This record gives sequence, structure tokens and C-alpha cells, in this order.
Amino acid sequence: MAVLAFIRTFNRETQIFVLMLMLVPLAGQLYFHPFNDSFRVSFGTPTFFFSLLLLRRIHPVVSGLSAGTMVVLFRILLDVSFYSYGFTDAFETRYPTFFYYITFACLFGLFRINRLHHRPLLIGFLGIITEVFSSIAEISFQYISFGAAFTLADLHKISVIAIFRSYFTVGFFNLMKLYTTKIKVQQTREQNAHLLMVISNLYEETIHLDKTLKNSEKITRDAYFLYESLKKLEDQGQPVPDDLPAKTLKIVGEIHDIKKDNQRIFSGLSKLISDENFAEYMDVKALLNLVAKVNQEYAVMLKKEIKIDVDAEGSHPKYHVYSMLSIINNLVTNAIEAIENKGIVTLHAEKKGDWVHLHISDNGPGISEKRRQVIFEPGFTSKYDTSGVPSTGIGLSYVTRVVEEFHGKIRMKSIPEVKGTVFTIQLPIKNLVKKG
Repeated sequence: MAVLAFIRTFNRETQIFVLMLMLVPLAGQLYFHPFNDSFRVSFGTPTFFFSLLLLRRIHPVVSGLSAGTMVVLFRILLDVSFYSYGFTDAFETRYPTFFYYITFACLFGLFRINRLHHRPLLIGFLGIITEVFSSIAEISFQYISFGAAFTLADLHKISVIAIFRSYFTVGFFNLMKLYTTKIKVQQTREQNAHLLMVISNLYEETIHLDKTLKNSEKITRDAYFLYESLKKLEDQGQPVPDDLPAKTLKIVGEIHDIKKDNQRIFSGLSKLISDENFAEYMDVKALLNLVAKVNQEYAVMLKKEIKIDVDAEGSHPKYHVYSMLSIINNLVTNAIEAIENKGIVTLHAEKKGDWVHLHISDNGPGISEKRRQVIFEPGFTSKYDTSGVPSTGIGLSYVTRVVEEFHGKIRMKSIPEVKGTVFTIQLPIKNLVKKG
């Protein structure tokens, strides 16, 4: 993974480096002459400075040599092609610029500016010093070539220009970093929300698996008692088919193997849930918002226009994430599926003494009197996929089971008592908060 990350970073830096070699010469053509016809102030410097701030793995001197060479060659090409300069004259005029870029790069590396991204004001200050000395280096070579004069007034102009260009570059760079950070934070939040929902679903599966384990254990015990009874009858000489005790013992062994396999799966799921780096307890408003966000996306996927409102009353402690998520999410998902095209789902939590009351309501078609008697039964479903295959029908039975395990209560109201359907769940707070 580390190698792949390095390769991706290196490829990204190579692209920035190539882009720099193209943009710096072009940006250098947007310029003005502050005090002589040879020295120009352009956008090439901010572009080069900005590129150096982005290039963390390529040494600044390499960038300076490459950018300086490209700028000089580009300007010579323009002079020869459009201004009828001879190559020698164009070279003598343009080569001092190379020393600007190489000096800038050397000082950038000497000050280790790329290690100061967390201190933008210091980067700006060092950028001013770097640009002033780079400009002096360029003007010095211009003086060597054709005796260009340089005064203290010129130094003042250079310094003022350097201040504006340096802090403009640093400001733009930090705006870009802020934007990138905001995107990363949003992506991290979305990934965490997704992982929390996945883990809550796994938690739900562990509840079902735990129930299956208990059933398997009971069936194993009952089958073994049956085997012992048959064996006792056989020992007493009573008529028993010859192979029946052996077959019964074989069934006992197979059920026992299934139980062991389920135990291994249960252990793995439990470890996976406990090993994830998420807080096991969360504020109820954050929990409700998480369920609302995920189910809003689910509604969009179903091409339904559904508004999900969230509200919480009272001062709540932090509740166990996975049990609360799996209960609420099941009911909200059912509400969204029940609404035909357009509707509202409301999530409301209130603290009443030692109890938390959760209300999940929708303005859908409601539940008929006939179905109210069986909706909490395992296996009952009114949902079918496009192929006509029914769903498992374990969602509400799971919710009921968890609520009962927490010594809570679940009630349901529907048309004509209320508009749509309302599920109210009462849970004792002491069973949902961290012990101790």
C-alpha cells in the first residue's frame, strides 16, 4: 500500500512539474517593466512559487534549472521569430532571467519552505526575501551584460512588488488547501457514515446468528436425548429399526457441526464490530441525522421524493450506536418503502425520566387492521422484488426482539388513528448507555 501511495504521489508530482514547465514561460508573457526595458515583472514568478509549494518530492533546484531554461528558450524563440533578433542578441538579453529562477529555487530549498506549510505568514515573509534576492541576481547579470543601472529606488520597487506577489501566492495556495481539506473531510464523513451503517447491519446479523446458535444448541440437545431414548429402547430389547439410532446420532453430529460453524462466524463478526475505530456510543441527534442521511439517499435510489425530518427533545446521554441504528434504520427503511412516490418521514426522540421514546412516523398508506396482527411475526412480509420473490420478513421481528431484550416496549398506530403509520419505541436508558 505504501508503494502504491508513493507511485500515485510521484505521478501526480510529475504532472505538476510538466505543467509548471509549460505555464511558467506563458505566464511570464503577462508583464510590465518597472524601471528598465530588460527587467520585467510578470506572473511567471507567482506561478513558479506556487508550483514549488506543490512539489514536495522534486528538489527545488531541479525545478529552478528546468523552469529557468524553459523561460529563457521560450523568450529567445519569440525574439527570433517575431522581433527579428539574432540568436546571440536574444540570448544576451534573456539569459539573466535564468539566474532569477535558479536563485529563487536555491533560496526556496535553503529556507526549507516546503516544510512550513502550517505557517503561511512565515512562508510569505521568506518568499519576499527570496524574490528580492532573485531579482537582484537577475539585475546583476543584466549589469554584467549591458550595464543596466540599479538604484535604491529600484530596490524599493522590487520589495513592494515582492510583498504583493508573495502573499498573493501564499493566499491562493492556502485557499486551495482549505478547499481540498473540506472535500477530504466531507469524504471522510461520508465513508464513516457508510461504515457505521454497514457495522450496524452486521450487528443486526449477529443478533440473528446468536438466536440461531441458541436454537442449534437446543436442537442438538433434543436430538441427542432422542438418540439416548432410542438406544435405551434397543438395549431393553424393544423393537427399534436397526439403523435409526445411528441415523439419529449422525443428525446430532451434523447439527453440532453447523453450530460450530455458526459460532466461528459469530466470533468473527463480533470481533470485526469491536475492532472498528468508531465510538460505540453517540449523541442521539447525530444518530438520527445519520439514519436520515443514509435513507435520504435510499429514497433517491428508489426514485421517491421523500423528506426526512429529525428532532430530539431533552438532554440525552450517548446511546449504544449499533443497537439504536439497527432499530431505527429498519423502521425508517420500511416507512420509505411504504410511501408510494412522495411523502414525509419524521424521526423524533424524547427523554422521559429514565426512558427514551423514539417515534418513527410517515404519511404513507398505513397498515390495514388485518395485517396489524401479524406484522411483528417472523417471516411475514408484504414486500416483493421485481421477480416476485418475497423479502425475508425478519426486519420488524428483529426490532421487536431487540426491544424486548432491552426490556422496552414497541407500539404501532396507523390509519384511522393517525395519518399514515407511527411506531413508538420505549427503551430504558440504563440498558443503552455505557456501564460505569
